[in-house]
Amino acid sequence: MVLQGKTLDIPIIQGGMGVGISLSRLAGNVAKCGGMGVISSVNAGYQEADFYTNTLKANLRALHKHIVKAKEIACGRGMVAVNIMCAVNHYEETVKCAIDAGADAIISGAGLPLHLREYTKGTDTLCAPIVSSGKAASILCRKYLKTTGELPDFFVMEGYKAGGHLGFSKKELEEHIAKNNDEILKDILNVLSIYENDEKEIPVFVAGGVYDGGDMAHYMKEGASGVQIATRFIATKECDASEGFKKVIVDAIEEDIILIDSPVGMTARAVDSPLLRRLRQGSKYQALQCNNCLQTCKKGYLTPYCISRALIEAVNGNYEDGLFFCGENAYRVKEITTVEALMAQIEKKWRMHV
Repeated sequence: MVLQGKTLDIPIIQGGMGVGISLSRLAGNVAKCGGMGVISSVNAGYQEADFYTNTLKANLRALHKHIVKAKEIACGRGMVAVNIMCAVNHYEETVKCAIDAGADAIISGAGLPLHLREYTKGTDTLCAPIVSSGKAASILCRKYLKTTGELPDFFVMEGYKAGGHLGFSKKELEEHIAKNNDEILKDILNVLSIYENDEKEIPVFVAGGVYDGGDMAHYMKEGASGVQIATRFIATKECDASEGFKKVIVDAIEEDIILIDSPVGMTARAVDSPLLRRLRQGSKYQALQCNNCLQTCKKGYLTPYCISRALIEAVNGNYEDGLFFCGENAYRVKEITTVEALMAQIEKKWRMHV
């Protein structure tokens, strides 16, 4: 498929996962297979020597480096995008850094990216908000038209089975009253039909609980242009996470996948771990040195744990102190494979159902 002049051989987006789970190696190899590889911008510079003393510059430097490296790995195939959370500080600087480095698209959620179109307008970088409702899609279309005269290039529709930060309240999730993917997709497509015409189509990629090619075929029959899959890519040799993180995913059972409260101010999904059990018992897990990464974080003892510290410990494989984000289907992942094999497996099953 073609997205505003950019070609995807396979309409699969590898979801962005931070801190450090999806950087240049994973994203580049997904793109090399003809999909859209996605780098997470969240504390991308966590391995830089000056990360704690010059956090912003370290993150921007690393992000630029990883985008360039991923595109080198891709060898001209697929697309390399960047996922940038609205909840982070220095959002505008991060978006502009990604554009300058040559990112093919900015995928943005964890809040409504109300100004994203203003930053991508006039560039070669596509604008792709993440939404979980038709209402959110409508707000963004109206906002973008008013401020820039343009619409999003595509949407990622994220359902309630996704990993990490979710666009649903804890009540909706715990009481099972959140709309399912089919319902949300229908709502979004109805909204977009108001804005689309023969010259402008706004593709929608379904995310959240998409596991295999059968799921992919189903959503595309329902009107989606493709899908986004994240957790399954953790269990690949090319994933930028440590072997310890990958083992947590492969070893997880269904009962381990739980909902948690994030300092971002949203509900999130993760693998239960010693850190989360300690937090439920009232323990605190503070930053060793705050790098002011989130707009909404209540600093110090006003927040029960530093999500940045916990995610960095996780990517480094520290089971005792790590926070291991994952999707609802993580327990179904039972082996480490390669990006090439995983992409081929998903594509084969998808084409069988087309």
